[in-house]
Amino acid sequence: MENNTQRFSNRVNNYVKYRPAYPAEIIPFLEQAIGLRKDKVIADIGSGTGIFAKNFLDYGNTVYAVEPNTAMRHKAEDLLQEYSNFISINGTAEQTNLQDGAADLVTAAQAFHWFEVPKTKAEFKRILKPGGYCCLVWNERRTTSPFEQAYEQLLFDYSLDYSKVDHKNINDKIIADFYAPAQFIKQSFDNKQVFDFESLKGRLLSSSYAPDKDHPKHNAMIENLRKIFDRFNQNNTIEFRYDTKLYVGRL
Repeated sequence: MENNTQRFSNRVNNYVKYRPAYPAEIIPFLEQAIGLRKDKVIADIGSGTGIFAKNFLDYGNTVYAVEPNTAMRHKAEDLLQEYSNFISINGTAEQTNLQDGAADLVTAAQAFHWFEVPKTKAEFKRILKPGGYCCLVWNERRTTSPFEQAYEQLLFDYSLDYSKVDHKNINDKIIADFYAPAQFIKQSFDNKQVFDFESLKGRLLSSSYAPDKDHPKHNAMIENLRKIFDRFNQNNTIEFRYDTKLYVGRL
């Protein structure tokens, strides 16, 4: 398998344009659940282009954005340069390059399934302050409507390694083992995007497992995506629905 830290290097622009943000309700939920305040320091691991980090930057937190992929990290630095509370770090989940006890809250959004779990847990415990928390988040595509099921089948038919790297491979038992022996809170939020065909195509191509334009499968995949869109769109748009799943607890 391609080095996980490099998988998104040629997909940065589509990632920025077409990946979903995270529900605004997450911040007030964390205020109630773990006492999040503006003076807390966040370490966002696998921060990518800064989509999740922006929630905390807007709230007022100092955020260490730890990202190993150069193209993704540089894009975040460009997009978030106006935030004086944004600190970009070249590092991985297993070696963040942060100091001991650097953060009150460690977060990983759409990233934990790429990590080596035992090494990651040890590193997160090292960089957390005593009593600190860890928050894992995914925007999980729903697969219940006819369109959603057709899109899911498209991924199985044309993707390079979707079944291996799908974040849904991370189940509640793996999460429980990660937090053990501590307990964690699980919460779900509604989230969605609305796409025309070009933005739906961009959303597909933002995924690391989708064949890019130079791959032999690419053209057939896009042709079939067009057929799916033509079949299911309403007023030339399609709704992409998610359950945003959040897990938070001490380590």
